Amino acid sequence: MAAPLKLISHKLCPYVQRAVIALNEKGVPFERIDIDLANKPDWFLKISPLGKVPVLVVTTEQGEVALFESNVICEYIEETQGGVKLHPADALKRAEHRAWMEFGSAILGDLWGLETTTDAATFEAKQQALVAKFSRVEAALSAGPFFAGQAFSLVDAVFAPIFRYFDVFDDVAELGIFKDFAKVRAWRAELANRASVKTAVGADYPQLLRAFLVRHDAHLLKLAA
Repeated sequence: MAAPLKLISHKLCPYVQRAVIALNEKGVPFERIDIDLANKPDWFLKISPLGKVPVLVVTTEQGEVALFESNVICEYIEETQGGVKLHPADALKRAEHRAWMEFGSAILGDLWGLETTTDAATFEAKQQALVAKFSRVEAALSAGPFFAGQAFSLVDAVFAPIFRYFDVFDDVAELGIFKDFAKVRAWRAELANRASVKTAVGADYPQLLRAFLVRHDAHLLKLAA
């Protein structure tokens, strides 16, 4: 019997990884279908109003329903699937977590600029923006090991793909973005060892990301020793 959930994906997309991590944490079976975003299939464009991944296709008795936007997908997974809870039970805490998920998306916006710009000044501006944002994260973190303490949450699922970028960037140059943030560094290390995080991408992720940097003639590569 086919899995009732299909996740339309791209191998590098950090937003896809959020959904994969949530599904992995809950032990939910799903089918993952990777597409080429530079050559989007017609069937994908028909079900994705924004032309973006992820899209979660849910099979119901009435047919298939396509959900788009990663946070919407993660919320649906949380509300409908069994397994461990990934949101706090308290309404205020839950809202706070949702806010930090949005903050993670803002960080990804700066990361996009950092990895794609060819301009040294823009790179420096994005680097400083990331330092400023992670100073806010440092202040918000609990004693660990995860964002809010002992329980892994959707906020952790949002930030794990962010930290994964730096696993590749660190092999190119030392950016120093986390050097003053001990709690962020500890959190990053904890997430990197999480099984759900490790399996959210393929073994070829580092090579694919490096190829992406090369295609964009990224300023980051010019920092390599």
